[in-house]
Amino acid sequence: MASSASVSPAAASHLPCSPRRLPRPRPRLVACHADTLLPSSSPAAAAAACASTASANGFSDWLREHGLPPGKVAILDRPVPCFREGKDLPLHYVAAGQDLEAGDVAFEVPMSLVVTLERVLGDESVAELLTTNKLSELACLALYLMYEKKQGQDSFWYPYIKELDRQRGRGQLAVESPLLWTESELNYLKGSPIKDEVVARDEGIRREYNELDTLWFMAGSLFQQYPFDIPTEAFPFEIFKQAFVAVQSCVVHLQKVSLARRFALVPLGPPLLTYKSNCKAMLTAVGDSVRLVVDRPYKAGEPIIVWCGPQPNSRLLLNYGFIDEDNPYDRIVIEASLNIEDPQFQEKRMVAQRNGKLAIQNFHVSPCTERAVLDQLVGYLESRLADYPTTLDEDDAMLADGNLEPKKEVATRLVRLEKKLLHGCLQAANEFINDLPDHTVSPCPAPFAPELK
Repeated sequence: MASSASVSPAAASHLPCSPRRLPRPRPRLVACHADTLLPSSSPAAAAAACASTASANGFSDWLREHGLPPGKVAILDRPVPCFREGKDLPLHYVAAGQDLEAGDVAFEVPMSLVVTLERVLGDESVAELLTTNKLSELACLALYLMYEKKQGQDSFWYPYIKELDRQRGRGQLAVESPLLWTESELNYLKGSPIKDEVVARDEGIRREYNELDTLWFMAGSLFQQYPFDIPTEAFPFEIFKQAFVAVQSCVVHLQKVSLARRFALVPLGPPLLTYKSNCKAMLTAVGDSVRLVVDRPYKAGEPIIVWCGPQPNSRLLLNYGFIDEDNPYDRIVIEASLNIEDPQFQEKRMVAQRNGKLAIQNFHVSPCTERAVLDQLVGYLESRLADYPTTLDEDDAMLADGNLEPKKEVATRLVRLEKKLLHGCLQAANEFINDLPDHTVSPCPAPFAPELK
């Protein structure tokens, strides 16, 4: 039975690099090096590839030697916009190795080359116990790869881990998740709710780190093969976080499979695949393999695009280090809560809970309450916009200049899109006010109005 997959959120080392200009996102990317995964007799593969890099060769050879069927893709190089003293290698990405039509199978990876908890733990009951307790699948997979990395070339997964190290958790814009940014870099996101999300996610990763020794003792038969210390002694928190973020950036969430196969690391999957929010192509589990069927035609050399799930740009940046300017799922969150200082707080809470069970609820709104609600909303939106240190026009000017370092450019694009959403809401609220039939009516007094956050 075929089962579909959407890309889900959460070992590499992270080193800062000197700023260089970040290339503008393009729908089609040009590569200068390639390693084809087509049969060697294919002329289209030779046309799509230039000169193969040793790294891509080693990774692709490993895949073929361990059962990867001939496919229709190539591994190409994506230029990196910043270099660590010239030592940063180009990122790899999966591209069409020949012209493709919608419905073509681009590649199929056998489960023997896919890292899942089934492969890691071997016992689905242990996997279920771990992931329903205090450790996520991401933490388990990250710990497994860290121990495998310690074995160096003796590890079966060495070529794949080496490829993950090369990517360093960076997405298609060559930027890491803000979870790995410095404090000064996080200031690029000032005014955006994502700063609080970064703090919350970091705290969650730390809680999982503190539970890693549980995995060691519960899955002792697995870790007996490693002549290393228990997790919290073998790996400091920062190393675990880097590995966690790297796994988070490339894990695939398979649907309609056993719990132990639900989260998977697919060697030709993310981050080698290019994400788009308006794409329909997904990695699917079919029997004992993971398959990608493309949803659009491709010319040889064009990057293969897959759907990243219905995620807003803040989540895309947090999980994968990129944003999508054409994201139909982008949104901002406005939270309304009752004022706990209100003497009638308990009564209002009971009414809200009772009405929340209804599919349709009638509200009796008078002109003064309508104006009060709209005025409060306008004030809230204006205060949200005032929290950003720059305006939309200033963001546009910085982006047009083209000299922003990569993380600042991605952050500027994110907050710019947030401001556009807030401005749209503000315009709509003001239009509702202008459409009120009687502008002489003053807003109703509301000393305990719901709080907006």
